[in-house]
Amino acid sequence: MSRILTSLLLSLLLPVFVLSQTKQLTIEEATYMNPKLNPASLGQLQWRPGMREFVYAVKSGLVRGTTTDIRIDTLVRLNDMNLILKMNGEDTLKRFPAITFKTADDFWFTSGNKLFLCEMMKNKVGVVNSWPDKSENTDIHKTTFLVAYTRDNNLYVSKEGKEIAISAENNTGILYGSNRVHRNEFGIEKGTFWSPDGTALAFYRMDETNVAEYPLVDITTRIAKVAPTRYPMAGQASHKVTVGVYSIAAGKTIYLRTDSSTVKAPGSDIEYLTNITWSPDGKVIFIACLNRDQNFMQLNKYDAVTGRYIKTLFTEQNPAYVEPLHGPEFAGGDGGKFIWQSRRDGYNHLYLYTTSGELISQVTRGPWEVTQYLKTDPEGRRVYFNCNKDNPIDNYLYVADMTKGKITRLTPGAGTHNTKVSDDGKFILDSYSSTSIARQVELLDENGKSLRVLLANENPLKDYKLGTTTIFTLKSEDNTNLYCRMIKPADFSPDKKYPVIIYVYGGPHSQLVTNTWLGGGGLFLNYLAGIGYVVFTLDNRGTSYRGAAFEQAIFRNLGTKEVSDQMAGVKYLKSLPFVDSTRIGINGWSYGGFMTISMFLKSPGTFKVAVCGGPVTDWKYYEVMYGERYMDTPESNPEGYKNACLLNYVKNLKGKLLIIHDDQDNTVVPQNSLTFLKKCVDEGKPVDFFFYPGHEHNVRGKDRVHLNQKMVQYFQDYL
Repeated sequence: MSRILTSLLLSLLLPVFVLSQTKQLTIEEATYMNPKLNPASLGQLQWRPGMREFVYAVKSGLVRGTTTDIRIDTLVRLNDMNLILKMNGEDTLKRFPAITFKTADDFWFTSGNKLFLCEMMKNKVGVVNSWPDKSENTDIHKTTFLVAYTRDNNLYVSKEGKEIAISAENNTGILYGSNRVHRNEFGIEKGTFWSPDGTALAFYRMDETNVAEYPLVDITTRIAKVAPTRYPMAGQASHKVTVGVYSIAAGKTIYLRTDSSTVKAPGSDIEYLTNITWSPDGKVIFIACLNRDQNFMQLNKYDAVTGRYIKTLFTEQNPAYVEPLHGPEFAGGDGGKFIWQSRRDGYNHLYLYTTSGELISQVTRGPWEVTQYLKTDPEGRRVYFNCNKDNPIDNYLYVADMTKGKITRLTPGAGTHNTKVSDDGKFILDSYSSTSIARQVELLDENGKSLRVLLANENPLKDYKLGTTTIFTLKSEDNTNLYCRMIKPADFSPDKKYPVIIYVYGGPHSQLVTNTWLGGGGLFLNYLAGIGYVVFTLDNRGTSYRGAAFEQAIFRNLGTKEVSDQMAGVKYLKSLPFVDSTRIGINGWSYGGFMTISMFLKSPGTFKVAVCGGPVTDWKYYEVMYGERYMDTPESNPEGYKNACLLNYVKNLKGKLLIIHDDQDNTVVPQNSLTFLKKCVDEGKPVDFFFYPGHEHNVRGKDRVHLNQKMVQYFQDYL
């Protein structure tokens, strides 16, 4: 009887559900122009310091919840904050600002070029610091509220609104405190580093005077003018970097003795200074130093007061490359032990060291990768981290007991988890998604048991007609599993033949196929499926989170094994009865642009249409740090550069190719596309080209709609 009732209910509900899915994604919506189509979230969800209370932001202000009570109440009202700001003659806020807690009762935020402190128990909001307009690279110390910032090429500190100049350099080829040191490789995101107590500031000094100026053109003036950028190409002169330490009390700077006369590296001198980290007591600075070949790294220890080199804690070498992305993480605030991340055993894992360089233990191990270090408990015995131990496309929270060597998974459901552990380690805020869950947020106990759902899953696309997304694996030529994603068209019929668009990236530091909402495919790829295309993506060898051997398979030979893996995907597509094998297209940007043209030219006639943006067409035009890591120099690897140079395959061009580039691209300089176009002219090969004025290495804002429309129209016209 219950089965009959269930069947009857399904027969009644299914037509209503299907009928409700009548909306088609517009290209504007697919370009993220409709925020209502994003999964719901709890903005700024975080633990209140030292408490078993969590907070998150809503339109009306900041709300709080506890681990013991299901009720949510208001902690701070935006209207109340605005009233105080207005009384003090300050501009009011349109929305609740991004906050950082100083204590459980006080938090700070920025608005414009001012730093505000909100003291909740005192009902006070006031300015505690400010800095000049047009400042960049602001770096705020979280308790002293001193602010470091740059203007032009110099570095400053603001103390209670008063400016202190740390440098006064007239040579624009020398930069202080810039966040683009080593072109943001090696995990570098900023150029200044406050000491724990805020009494000193470490900073990068970058000398680019020997680096060639690349002539980008500014067209905003009536007579266009040259707007050069320093761009060190592979094999050419690079910049020189030193690390200074400015004492707030003494008002002077000393420089760490990081020169190669102190410590020698095999093959080439120390060139790159990365992962700058202060010791908890502020007396020592640790730096991961790499040679130019990037196959040797030493973790060095320096006296922060005198700049004296103290010792090398350990070294790491790899025949391909070593790529430290994270500095030491001190266990439980203990200045004597730290966590280090390394791929020395073939996978990214955690290692526990003493500050004298003694290896205590390898905390994690196995054929999987730690994807993020989170924290240790206050005692420094347990370490929390995210990893893909159970599935390469998932991401789970684990905890390791460093005394017993045991690791335990704490997030139960399959998918990708973004977690925050309370200060005492007893509770977890877990925000997660998967191919079937847009986003759900739960409160877990210390063992991973769900105590409460804080935000229930809701499909923001429930009213839209979408195709079916599947994730599966294919085998590479060396029998390695390659993860793939396919989106079939809405109203798919197995009896029809469909054109295919392959979306590709394929380079290091990427993973496109994930167990997240929409399988990592995003709205634009679903839009393409909605207008009748099969959309396919494959993560080839060379991409991330599969171990060093998987990523380093492409070393010195870019565009070879990646293309081979992608062609395994094409072979699979051609075997499907619903795929029109005469109508296969490709699309990609940056490394994906390089891959798009590589596939198009190395397998002539396989693809009917290709659209790519910002492609590297000749790796000798790419920058030093990234280019030499994966290809060495043109002088030491001429065969690899020759094989990867796409100009050498122009004679194979068949079908329609559209290349898009940004005129201000300082990542993949326009010379890549322009030399390729010249070669096409020389070979008598027709090719289409489009410039986006005023953009760098991507097209953002409303112009992104124009870009997507152009790409779609090209596929519709020729595929």
